[in-house]
Amino acid sequence: MFDFRYHAVSLAAVLVALAVGVLLGVAIGDAGLVSSAEKQVRASLRDDVRSAQVKERQTSVQLADQQRYSQASYPFVVAGRLKGVRVGLVFLGEPDEAVAADVRGALQGSGGKLTGTLAVRQPPDTAALAANAGATRYKTLDKVPALLGSFGRTIGGQMLAGGALLKSEANALFTTRAGGLGPFDAIVVVREPRTLTGADATNTNLLEDGLMAGMTRTRSSIVGVQATDTVPNQVAWYRARNLSSVDNIDQTAGQAALVFALAGARGSFGTGADAGGLLPGPELAAG
Repeated sequence: MFDFRYHAVSLAAVLVALAVGVLLGVAIGDAGLVSSAEKQVRASLRDDVRSAQVKERQTSVQLADQQRYSQASYPFVVAGRLKGVRVGLVFLGEPDEAVAADVRGALQGSGGKLTGTLAVRQPPDTAALAANAGATRYKTLDKVPALLGSFGRTIGGQMLAGGALLKSEANALFTTRAGGLGPFDAIVVVREPRTLTGADATNTNLLEDGLMAGMTRTRSSIVGVQATDTVPNQVAWYRARNLSSVDNIDQTAGQAALVFALAGARGSFGTGADAGGLLPGPELAAG
């Protein structure tokens, strides 16, 4: 009996054989043609590579020129904008020396001075905080950690206005202290990524939210910053707590934005998706 499937398979085999024969014939009979085409492809690829290398060198030169221009013009852009302003740098978590150096660089020529750098302990040591609270209601912090929110608001306010509780709690509250505790005229906040869970996370969040509430209820400029490679991005956290922010403090434009924000500009500045713009509007920048 005639099998159609067998016929189809046989026909396919014949077609494949014909195709292979054609290719072999081209390879054997027209070796010169194939070799010429191959040479043309290789030459074209070499030209493309050379062209890409030239463009890369040109782009590198242009980028270097732009960086030199930015660095040279920076002192004129920020000159005197923060004259006499005492700036505090507060890390929520472990201090980052690279970010601290960027903040110090931003203040160069602005007239502002970094007068204190502090790193808040995470999670908070409620027993030590209670032991240093004296006769205040915070002497029960180890038993009533819910007081951390109110405690944070008091400490945040005293960073800007001064106060006895901040001084008595400094050793228990901060892991790092350089310079003074305040009072500051403006504060730069750096929230470091963390992996806390459970009660440690709850207590840390209570304290941080309290600190931000205490700082922002004043008229002082409070600005959250991060580097361009910070993961996860902290801009939404800053915005939710009424802080202006800069997401590219490791770039010249970000350092300029920080100076403008400390001088009173409001908004989220930088290059990330959550930024409202690279810098404040010209009406603020020109002031």
